[in-house]
Amino acid sequence: MSITSSKVIEILNRIDDVMNENKQFLTDLDAAVGDGDHGINMSRGFNAVREKLKTNTINKIGDIFKVVGMTLVATVGGASGPLYGTAFMKAAVVVQNNEELDINDLLKVMEAALEGIMYRGKAQAGEKTMLDVIIPAINALKAGISENKKTVDILFDVKEAAKAGVEYTKTIIATKGRASYLGDRSISHQDPGATSSYLMLNVIYEEIKKLQ
Repeated sequence: MSITSSKVIEILNRIDDVMNENKQFLTDLDAAVGDGDHGINMSRGFNAVREKLKTNTINKIGDIFKVVGMTLVATVGGASGPLYGTAFMKAAVVVQNNEELDINDLLKVMEAALEGIMYRGKAQAGEKTMLDVIIPAINALKAGISENKKTVDILFDVKEAAKAGVEYTKTIIATKGRASYLGDRSISHQDPGATSSYLMLNVIYEEIKKLQ
């Protein structure tokens, strides 16, 4: 199954809806371990993305991701703007001329995004960050492709791996960002960045499921 650039924009618009719906939840999570503005920032950022894409006619998916990345960097405060912005800009490069995306393209996109986040954040798995969601999600994506599963079934596994990653962040000590100042007290708190990453992956699954 492939999706068009217009469907990619629909998914991004739905992410905006979900970030707005979860704005207070994400902000409350961040208030416990960070600056208390993650939900506000993510909602503002994706709202700006929606407005930018509304005023542009873009057919190339790489160009869409570039707009997303640049907009998030410009509008999302804290660490999340540079991290998510870099992720989308790195993803833009690997699908630069695509007008459609399939499951193999999604793997390339997510691997490029991961590379950008790791470079920008100087982080790795197990440090209570969005990587604890993104890495297992990529592993589930690879496994599903290798097993020749249906796209929607692969994306179900991806979002479930991401969900488990969020739960995992509750069990570990934060060693990056402001949350690291809490030391052992960061245990039992789920990471807000991991949570927003899960929400995005869940939107992708839910939107692709509608096409079945």
